[in-house]
Amino acid sequence: MPRVKRGSKRRASRAKTLERASGFFLTKSKLHRAAQEAVERALKFAYTGRKHKKREYRSLWIVRINAACKEAGLSYSRFMHGLKLAGIELDRKVLAEVAYADAAAFAVLAGSAKTALDAKPKPSQAVRPEPTK
Repeated sequence: MPRVKRGSKRRASRAKTLERASGFFLTKSKLHRAAQEAVERALKFAYTGRKHKKREYRSLWIVRINAACKEAGLSYSRFMHGLKLAGIELDRKVLAEVAYADAAAFAVLAGSAKTALDAKPKPSQAVRPEPTK
């Protein structure tokens, strides 16, 4: 097999790792092996952080919608169910923005959810048969 001299590719790879590790503490920003471990760990946290960010935003939207629903005299779950019955397909991000920025528009949405809930037929109480002895 022919001999391989790494040269510029090796230098470029190490420079890229050290560039990513700039700002890290002590040897993690200076020495290649320590920097490589720190960068791999940081990239792993960055990946999971992107997933966590989505969760946190969704929970923030739910909190904002819930607060506006309480002012309108509805619970969050009944409001969402009422919107579904009314055929209003707005996602939580948009609903949270409407609740935050435009209280009058949210009151209209809450009103339509209430009317859809009131128009829904109540499920009949099923009578259980008497147990036999």
